[in-house]
Amino acid sequence: MIEQQIKEAIRDIHDFPKPGIVFKDVTPILKDPELCTQINNAFIARLQDTRIDAVAGVESRGFLFGLSLAVQLGVPFIPVRKAGKLPYSVNQKKYELEYGSATIEIHTDAFKPGDRILIHDDLLATGGTVTATSELIKEMGGQVAGFSFVVGLGFLNGHEKIAPISDNIIVLADY
Repeated sequence: MIEQQIKEAIRDIHDFPKPGIVFKDVTPILKDPELCTQINNAFIARLQDTRIDAVAGVESRGFLFGLSLAVQLGVPFIPVRKAGKLPYSVNQKKYELEYGSATIEIHTDAFKPGDRILIHDDLLATGGTVTATSELIKEMGGQVAGFSFVVGLGFLNGHEKIAPISDNIIVLADY
């Protein structure tokens, strides 16, 4: 039921960010507080048997539900930002994208070694950014407790890329 509600709310934007791409815009979901609550509750129900010490939200759309998920779980929220956006001492991870490279950062004091971190983003596409996030978390001494996504684009095979990192992968609406 939640999958259908999410799919009804999502807006398709054709030829964005470039011709031939159909962008899945999740922002219409944010106009519906009840649906947002149902999304958080769906994540919580699927995570009830998972030990989570913090939620890492990937910039920037991973902040939309990541923070509220962390609050509902009663754990800290870790912003995973693009290079140069965090004001304190950071650890970085450079990674390759299909169209170039990018660098993500996490504050050096964001979590303790051994903490189990849930990585959250709004959309799972190729899995490149969350893979880099998981590598950075491991380099900092953390463990990946799992992944959560509002939407997954199954045809881009991101699920297969991240499954070796953790088989705890939650996708609420898959295309």
